[in-house]
Amino acid sequence: MSENSRFRFGPATGIGSMPGGDAREAAKTVTGSVDEFPYLPELPARGPGADMIGRTAGMLVELYARVEPSGWRLGDRPGRDTKRARSWLGEDLDAIEEFLQGFEGPLKVQAVGPWTLAAALELRNGEVALSDLGACRDLAGSLAEGLRVHLEDVQRRVPGAQLVLQLDEPSLIAVLRGHVKSASGYRAHRPVDRQLAEATLRDVIGVHGEGPVVVHSCAPDVPFALLRRAGAAAVSFDFSLLTERDDDVIGEAVEGGTQLLVGVVPGVDGPLSDPAGSVMGVRTLWRRLGLHPGLLAEAVTVTPSCGLAGASPDHARRALAHCVRAARSLADNPE
Repeated sequence: MSENSRFRFGPATGIGSMPGGDAREAAKTVTGSVDEFPYLPELPARGPGADMIGRTAGMLVELYARVEPSGWRLGDRPGRDTKRARSWLGEDLDAIEEFLQGFEGPLKVQAVGPWTLAAALELRNGEVALSDLGACRDLAGSLAEGLRVHLEDVQRRVPGAQLVLQLDEPSLIAVLRGHVKSASGYRAHRPVDRQLAEATLRDVIGVHGEGPVVVHSCAPDVPFALLRRAGAAAVSFDFSLLTERDDDVIGEAVEGGTQLLVGVVPGVDGPLSDPAGSVMGVRTLWRRLGLHPGLLAEAVTVTPSCGLAGASPDHARRALAHCVRAARSLADNPE
């Protein structure tokens, strides 16, 4: 078992995005709701540069992106879109630093992973970087260096934090299966070799050294085994998308020390079940796999099913508080 697998994650946290555009309000909500495992909020409602692709594009080193009608496109020099993305990230960091004075414990920061970024960022010819494996390699290298700088900045601001890096990879399965459409929409880009995908992820995960890295995907068929081999200490996913064919890989992951960030609380407005009901499926899965009930609270962190950007501020607060109560239910009554 690796050092990363023994890292103690908090009982509950969020995915990343929050509603609204007020960095201080978002930081106050997050740090007050999931105080044992807070995270750096993302506020995509502010516009281009605060969205997940633009925010991560702003972290790149010696690569720059600008907004075109078709999406984000790589260019030669930093423009206003890069500056806006970096400015908003700075606001978010200032806010989380303010509310985490003296904090000690796990703190999660998020960025888009190399393959989802390659499937979203366009080259000069209008095709996404995924169409050129050399461009994918350069993009992953730039991302790794940018993440290293970002993590150092967060650590300097919150010196007592044990940083957890989350890589968002919702497009990874589409990349592996050749389902990412070309610019024309009439064809799809070729599937990326799984060994290359794994090696690239391993390189980016490696920038965090001995620190734990979570890979998040709210798409079906999360490749648990590939992510574990690439060095992910934890996998974050929408629990409702699991099927029984995922059982074996999940069982192997838990027994191998991989943490699970389990999305069970709705990320959009609507009624919430009682906390025990929210994690009933997790208990059922545990019994089906024959895993020790005592492992539940150690191995599972409860989260919303995906980001909270589409929720009202009130629902976002209630959803995070509900995650905490559901995690407490798992710990108190694992069977």
